[in-house]
Amino acid sequence: MKHALPLLAALALGACATLPGGLVRGDGFARLGQPTRVGVLVATPQVLVEDSRCPINVQCIWAGRVVVTTRIDGPGWRESVNLTLGKPYATHGTGITLTSVQPQKTSGTRPAPNDYLFGFEPR
Repeated sequence: MKHALPLLAALALGACATLPGGLVRGDGFARLGQPTRVGVLVATPQVLVEDSRCPINVQCIWAGRVVVTTRIDGPGWRESVNLTLGKPYATHGTGITLTSVQPQKTSGTRPAPNDYLFGFEPR
């Protein structure tokens, strides 16, 4: 059993890589302050600027939007930009899109900032 523990730890961290500053998720999903690998980039959502999405249990005229300030690290460069859900962003010859935001909004509730999980994809 002693030999199984390192293997289990390696499997648990298999989607992560160690970089200066800590662990980087490898699945394209991240919470605020948590870096994740998105193709050749590393995205770190930093500040939820806006979540005006229509709650799922309400009928709205406008679907709303989500905007999150995201630090993007590439080979030899770093920048912070506001990414809007569903809108591709191109920089340094590559692209990234904020493709999902959880949890869904419901009327009468407001998710705490740490409850948000942002999904990114390379473009």
